Amino acid sequence: MLIAGSDDGVYRLQGVRESGDPDRQKVLDSGRVRRVRTFERIDGVFAATGTGLYHSPDGTDWTNLGVPQKKVYAVGADPEAGRLYAGTRPAHVYVARTDGTSLEEFEWRECDGFQKLPSRDEWRLPRHENIAQVRDVHVMPASPDRVVAGVEVGGVHFSTDGGDTWTERAEGVHDDIHELHVSGPRTLVAATGDGLFHSSDTGRSWTRLDQGFDQRYFRAVITADGVLYAAGALANSSTWEDDDTDPMLFISHDAETVEPIDHLRPDEMVTGMTAADGHLFAATHRGTILVRRSDEWAVGGSVPVPGDVTGRYNPLAWIDDSTISRTV
Repeated sequence: MLIAGSDDGVYRLQGVRESGDPDRQKVLDSGRVRRVRTFERIDGVFAATGTGLYHSPDGTDWTNLGVPQKKVYAVGADPEAGRLYAGTRPAHVYVARTDGTSLEEFEWRECDGFQKLPSRDEWRLPRHENIAQVRDVHVMPASPDRVVAGVEVGGVHFSTDGGDTWTERAEGVHDDIHELHVSGPRTLVAATGDGLFHSSDTGRSWTRLDQGFDQRYFRAVITADGVLYAAGALANSSTWEDDDTDPMLFISHDAETVEPIDHLRPDEMVTGMTAADGHLFAATHRGTILVRRSDEWAVGGSVPVPGDVTGRYNPLAWIDDSTISRTV
């Protein structure tokens, strides 16, 4: 089933891969959703929202995990080491340990070293009330102590000890981070407010991929079947209802250049993507769910988008129906 975040909470869509209207149900009333994510060896799905970090083992019943900051923008996990990470607004990173048998009986600890980064006092933007947020956090594959976090506005930062100490990896990448995508043990892609950037050395150096295009404001990025997909627009979300916003979905086969790809809603900005079973799922700022398989697109349904378009995300995650009955 597909789990979709929107302005007012989380929705569950069943049958989205088949023709016709899917079964859509609102399953969490949480305010605006910033991320929905699943992790290997942890059942269910997580939702980072304006009212907290929630977990559901089945996509229906949800528990608030009690992160110290109310506004949670990002969630990451390392099941092998038993760590769960949360990124918040204002910009803090928290970690909790779990033995894998329960996601309700643990305590959060702040990663204090994150606040000691040299650029910390510069993480602000006037239109964001001069407050930064941790927009994404990931544990690198096969390296449980290596954690990467992206800050809006504040750049990319890296830890090699599970979040205790941090170093900056922001040179060569724009500091307005909207999404970080990890596609390999050392490979990162950053969707930013001014460009799409690729790193093959865990952020020590960056290459810009979107040269030659006017769509410089990137919001979502993912790899599916070895192909990189990224969504860009001419400007930020406050302009997306203008006649000349000209959003575009890009693909990259070589992690060096991008090219535009057509889809069924060319006037809608893609704001969230996920992939499963040979399908790419994309959600747009108007709530349309697009499904791509074998180079063909279909409309797989929609979710309501009742809020202000400014700042909107529509994150997606896929839950395999055969796994949701297991106990966390």
